[in-house]
Amino acid sequence: MEISVKTIQHLAHLSRLQISEEQVAQYQSDMQRMVAFIEKLQELDTNEVAPLRLMANSNNAFRADLVTQSLTASEALKNAPSHDQQYFKVPTVIKK
Repeated sequence: MEISVKTIQHLAHLSRLQISEEQVAQYQSDMQRMVAFIEKLQELDTNEVAPLRLMANSNNAFRADLVTQSLTASEALKNAPSHDQQYFKVPTVIKK
């Protein structure tokens, strides 16, 4: 498969990228190498290779999802440096 300049420009447009002519040439070269690599991989015979379902043969490392008692609002706010009746108060980050 040949990657053309028109294809690169179309992808840049879809991605809302503004790229120079030098960048178009570089991206064309890079993408052509990627496509050539994928085409080379497609030549491999994988008929006797089992599908990969997990990246590692390990057990589920996540804990069980159990419902437990959580903090009440007053307990959570007890050690907060600044709060009102129901909420934590934090410094303003975004000003309008």
